[in-house]
Amino acid sequence: MEKSAKKPLGVVSFVLIVGGVSGLLHEWLGWLRLFGFMRFLVPSGYEFLGYGLMIALGVVVGLVSASGRRTR
Repeated sequence: MEKSAKKPLGVVSFVLIVGGVSGLLHEWLGWLRLFGFMRFLVPSGYEFLGYGLMIALGVVVGLVSASGRRTR
């Protein structure tokens, strides 16, 4: 993976993970709302599943970003 693609993927990974964790904490505790725009990505009634998938997708994107080294 090119070096220029690592930084945007890292940002996307961070936003997905923090947004997912924030959404789950908001659903469980009702008070923490970071990255409030993420709630528009999750269908009503599927909050726990949606935020869990955001966290999983963020981890996968982060791993892809971190392991994008070329071997020769």
